[in-house]
Amino acid sequence: MHKETIAVHGGYNNKEGWGTMSVPIAQTTAYAFRDAEHAANLFALKELGSIYTRLTNPTTDVLEQRLAQLEGGAGAICVSSGQAAIFYAISNVAEAGDNILISDKLYGGAVTLLTHTIKRFGITAKVFKSADASNLEEQIDDKTKAIFFESLSNPQIAIADVEKIVEIGKRNGVLTICDNTVASPALFNPIKWGVDVVVHSTSKFINGQGTAVGGAIIERDGLADFFKENSKRYYHFVEPDASYHGLVYTDVPLPNFCLRIRLALLRDIGACQSPNTSWLLLQTIETLEIRMEKHSKNSLEVAKFLEAHPKVKSVNYPGLESSPYYDKAQKYFEGGKASGLISFEAESYEEAKKVIDSTKLFSVVVNIGDSKSLIVQPASTTHSQLSPEELEKAGVNPTTVRLSIGLENPADLIEDLNQALN
Repeated sequence: MHKETIAVHGGYNNKEGWGTMSVPIAQTTAYAFRDAEHAANLFALKELGSIYTRLTNPTTDVLEQRLAQLEGGAGAICVSSGQAAIFYAISNVAEAGDNILISDKLYGGAVTLLTHTIKRFGITAKVFKSADASNLEEQIDDKTKAIFFESLSNPQIAIADVEKIVEIGKRNGVLTICDNTVASPALFNPIKWGVDVVVHSTSKFINGQGTAVGGAIIERDGLADFFKENSKRYYHFVEPDASYHGLVYTDVPLPNFCLRIRLALLRDIGACQSPNTSWLLLQTIETLEIRMEKHSKNSLEVAKFLEAHPKVKSVNYPGLESSPYYDKAQKYFEGGKASGLISFEAESYEEAKKVIDSTKLFSVVVNIGDSKSLIVQPASTTHSQLSPEELEKAGVNPTTVRLSIGLENPADLIEDLNQALN
């Protein structure tokens, strides 16, 4: 099926159950088993079904199937937020003494999670250049468990060299994890380019309305073979799990990466997604394809206006022919559409603040991907926890203004920015 059809029908048969056109909300904590044997079979994975909403939920299951199909993956698991998705994806493969390689162009929250918080778990992070992966392979050692990057970074609006990163990961037997939040599955599918695991903050473009916080992890088909081939690096997938009756994950004919998150991490840490959030995301994902088309079209028009404005020093948007990432946008993203994020450099820090405070249609909000247009100064908000040196390395300046372009008429957005700049 095509993506538009998957977004509406994936994972749900309205001829089953109650026959409802809208996926029902299974707003429940637990589930009644038929009898003691049924309960035992579910816990032993002899039968599949709902046990407890921290682990599984019928509404969330539909969303997981739909996201997996949209990304071309073998399976998915939904969690409480994008940050939880990143944490689970990394902690699913890494432990104390290990290291991960992370892109130099990442969301500020991901940077602090992966360089500071996870360090307290004994996992260290090394930074590589995502634009060309020129210093990636030299940093890999026998303790490297994952390569983490964003397909389209926030707020630098930079596109990673996905093909080269994947090539290096496969050659060295290291798992690749791509955060595809900004591009969304409507514009880009990392798995089709060989990426092993995809994560999302579903709070952003997938939700599109600023009404729900959620995260998702999707894995490609064939990861069981990957773990077996690299059994020394990923021993905990091929050896018995003492916490789950000696289960060997690669022996189970289910998506292994998500299965281990569900049975170990989600079971023990519990950052699960609520059924109501899953239901909200199922409503909004139906229009994802249409919205991403409009976000991208509006953004290109606004970017062209900003590029020509005398008070704007530079504009970052891969849809512009002047962008250093233009060729990559044409290569990786459907129709060259580059999503809804733009960043630009104002003449000064004070001028950046003035622009933000002077807009009327743009709301000063740190979220992205809403139907409404948003504006923020990353250095003083989303990336404020970074040091000046870290900000410089991340490509975020005090003069940077980030726009999340919504679904309004682009002429109105341009008029608003024009009055704010003048």
